[in-house]
Amino acid sequence: MNDYISDLNPAQQKAVLATEGPVMVIAGAGSGKTRVLTYRVAHLMHKGIDAFNILSLTFTNKAAKEMKERIATVMGEKETKNLWMGTFHSVFAKILRIEGEKLGFPANFTIYDTQDSQSVMKKVISELNLDTELYKPKQILSRISSYKSNLITVRAYFNNPELIEADTLSQRPKIGDIYKAYVDKCFKSGAMDFDDLLLRTNELLTRYPEVLAKYQDRFKYIMVDEYQDTNHSQYLIVKALASRFENICVVGDDAQSIYSFRGANIQNILNFQKDYPDAKLYPLEQNYRSTKVIVNAANDIISNNKDQIDKKVWTDNSEGDKIPIYRAITDTDESNFVAGKIFDLKMREQQYNKDFAVLYRTNAQSRSIEEALRKKNIPYRVFGGLSFYQRKEIKDLIAYLRVLINPNDEEALLRIINYPVRGIGESSVNKLLVAADERNLKIVELLEQINFYGSQIGFNSGTIYKLNEFWEMIKSFRVILKSQNMYETVMHIAKTTQLLKKLKEDDTPEGISRVENIQELINSIQEFEEEQKEIEDGNPTLEYFLENIALVSDLDKGDKDEDTNKVTLMTIHLAKGLEFPNVFIVGMEENLFPSFMSMSTRQELEEERRLFYVALTRAEKRCFLTYAITRFKWGKIQDCEPSRFLEEINEKFIEEINFPIQSVPKNNAGLDLNIFGDFANEKVIQIKKYPPSKLKPIASAKALPIDNGIEIDIKSGDRVQHDRFGKGTIISLDGEPENAKALIQFDNVGEKNLLLKFAKLKLI
Repeated sequence: MNDYISDLNPAQQKAVLATEGPVMVIAGAGSGKTRVLTYRVAHLMHKGIDAFNILSLTFTNKAAKEMKERIATVMGEKETKNLWMGTFHSVFAKILRIEGEKLGFPANFTIYDTQDSQSVMKKVISELNLDTELYKPKQILSRISSYKSNLITVRAYFNNPELIEADTLSQRPKIGDIYKAYVDKCFKSGAMDFDDLLLRTNELLTRYPEVLAKYQDRFKYIMVDEYQDTNHSQYLIVKALASRFENICVVGDDAQSIYSFRGANIQNILNFQKDYPDAKLYPLEQNYRSTKVIVNAANDIISNNKDQIDKKVWTDNSEGDKIPIYRAITDTDESNFVAGKIFDLKMREQQYNKDFAVLYRTNAQSRSIEEALRKKNIPYRVFGGLSFYQRKEIKDLIAYLRVLINPNDEEALLRIINYPVRGIGESSVNKLLVAADERNLKIVELLEQINFYGSQIGFNSGTIYKLNEFWEMIKSFRVILKSQNMYETVMHIAKTTQLLKKLKEDDTPEGISRVENIQELINSIQEFEEEQKEIEDGNPTLEYFLENIALVSDLDKGDKDEDTNKVTLMTIHLAKGLEFPNVFIVGMEENLFPSFMSMSTRQELEEERRLFYVALTRAEKRCFLTYAITRFKWGKIQDCEPSRFLEEINEKFIEEINFPIQSVPKNNAGLDLNIFGDFANEKVIQIKKYPPSKLKPIASAKALPIDNGIEIDIKSGDRVQHDRFGKGTIISLDGEPENAKALIQFDNVGEKNLLLKFAKLKLI
């Protein structure tokens, strides 16, 4: 047996060695699926399969890069570079570059990212004179994305009365017109959005059987990672490509299918054995990541789902700590607990900031967590914010590069035509847009002949001169690109356009940061060019560089900050595939987690439960669960209930680290008896009024407890519990006995000075 195979456990070995025919690997959390995928590719190559005949599809560029690096250590770099390995979008974009002209797209088509798509959509809605409150660009794009993922083209939409009726009933009867205008605008600009990369690949393989046959013959062995996250469009492409040889291996975990909102269809993995009746199933059930307590608690949770493939994840790791559940009084109390616990573990166990992650259901929850961490001077970074490639200065320079490659790219052209400012104002740009539409021309065609069209459009000689100067500059850049390398060309553009000069004029920290970002981009271009020159079938072109950065996924859009020793804050969706020694899952409340938007059907609730399973299995050593009994929402304090998911964990795996909520006495009508004062409550202590006196230290005092009317004796140093502030230690007492005050250092909220006759403390 080969040395690399001996690195695997028996279950992993079986999955790696089964190279022929359809194979499904069900990989439980932390079971080493990346290792199996990596070694499976290496084993195929070791058997003599040409790297060019292997297709490996991943969901992030980062995953593809890491896998290639691992394979290279086993099989050597030379052959590994020939693998077709990458994300669905990057691999299919590569095919479309080669074959796209059959569909009417140039080989140098632009790939629109989310911001570009939203910008185009805003223009479409504006040009159709529609209400942006009714037709919100993001919502319309989401609906169109859903259509494309399900292969509903514009033609298919207008041939489907049910879709038209549904949009009419939702008071948005013009969605079909918007869809058509959006698609036309993209086509005219020689551009595709992310969904088009899948939709157009399906179109290509369906309309051109010879193209399908070509790639079926090339990809004799196909592997798909995270198969549970594939949508209908991806499923059909993979099925078509694999239909000749059926050497298809899919790896995934139905228990971690959490992307239905993006179109992911869990049925793809649940029905794999129906699609391929002779498929072999290999479960990977040994968890190498987490403690026994965490693994068993996660098993408890996911066992409540009906739609799943049977498996029992286990581990040889240590038993580990029980899972603490903290009941906070407010969301602020919850955040203070998290920050306090991180600070405590760092001090007691010398752990690093990067060893901690705080996971939440919605981005809005990060605010109070951030405030609490800042108060304790704990550095953190929030994932899911603005990525490097979405920063304005980066988008501006990239727009120049996009126009060099694809002059029809209207979105990029309009972004740079007057940036940096060169006297081509908004009214001039609007005249260009109207003139292009009236003459059925592209803006680039007007600019090419602006001396002819200028006066017709209504431009004066000064504006015509500026437009001419701008377009001549762009054409000069294209000439330079032919004779110089990418790095030199981009440096020339940054200087000639005075984009760099304008940024350098701002000497604030933010301005300096923008200049550094531009430098970082130019450096990355140089690194990319050098790297591609080293690869056997490398592509050191500007077109390929732009394609790569356009296809960067959410998980690849990391913080460029070199200091990675920070606490991680992110939504659970973004945390998939990651692991941390210590994990805090906050906001474990009904209507928050599970979300109130995802509880109307069993399928939605089961996805929420899978999301909790994913969150819990990110933890290696410890996991903390927190919830608040009141939360500030929409400007009001709202009562909250603990999440139903907490009840699904066996009691032997959890510990409640604070006292249970005391029930308030109610009458037969369900009313709180305390709201009526003395007349409603039998046990009432009469408090005498005394004139105020000078406060002085006292050794001990009496206080009313939380649950009954019997006074309790307290003194300095006692540990007490307060129904709002939690646990604390009495530092000092002062005042007259009947109006005694206590200075209390609470564990999570700091010092509070409380009047004892109202404090309702409990000795602990």
